[in-house]
Amino acid sequence: MSSPFLKQVFNKDRTFRPKRKFEPGTQRFELHKKAQASLNAGLDLKLAVQLPAGEDLHDWVAVHVVDFFNRVNLIYGTISDGCTEQSCPVMSGGPKYEYRWQDEHRFRKPTALSAPRYMDLLMDWIEAQINNEELFPTSVGTPFPRTFLPAVRKILSRLFRVFVHVYIHHFDRIAHMGSEAHVNTCYKHFYYFVKEFGLIDTKELEPLKEMTARMCH
Repeated sequence: MSSPFLKQVFNKDRTFRPKRKFEPGTQRFELHKKAQASLNAGLDLKLAVQLPAGEDLHDWVAVHVVDFFNRVNLIYGTISDGCTEQSCPVMSGGPKYEYRWQDEHRFRKPTALSAPRYMDLLMDWIEAQINNEELFPTSVGTPFPRTFLPAVRKILSRLFRVFVHVYIHHFDRIAHMGSEAHVNTCYKHFYYFVKEFGLIDTKELEPLKEMTARMCH
């Protein structure tokens, strides 16, 4: 019997992008399988995120960044019809935190945008990053650039803002769909991963600090 959460996901006709997949037979595909097996086996999430012995840190991080992008994109997609220009005219996480968009093209200065507009730009921007062969090389033996980890930190910091907005402004919708446990597990997985490898500044985590303290410690 499929859950209300999955029904909601597959009945929707907007927001979802094709998943970035790993090619079978590649090292990254094997790492992805290893990571999924740990989760499916119910391994403690704190242990599941640790770098397996003998594996490359950059490969492990790349696998998780793509996976988190796919998962967070799905989570936002389930509540996106309730996140509108009218309901969320500012991309925020409660009254204390407002997120402004900036990129290398149209928005060279931090710009206030509605949450749905911010989310569209964010998902397009991340998708372009992870599909950039120079930044996320897929060929065996091609080294990662020195810019990889700084780029990953920026991607993950921005993905964290999706969790902030969803939890603070749309949690009633998540609870109504019965998907609270699923979203909480995705969040804990994300949180333990970025903490394990120091991939987000502590100040970025402030908006969900109290909730995280209850959930993850």
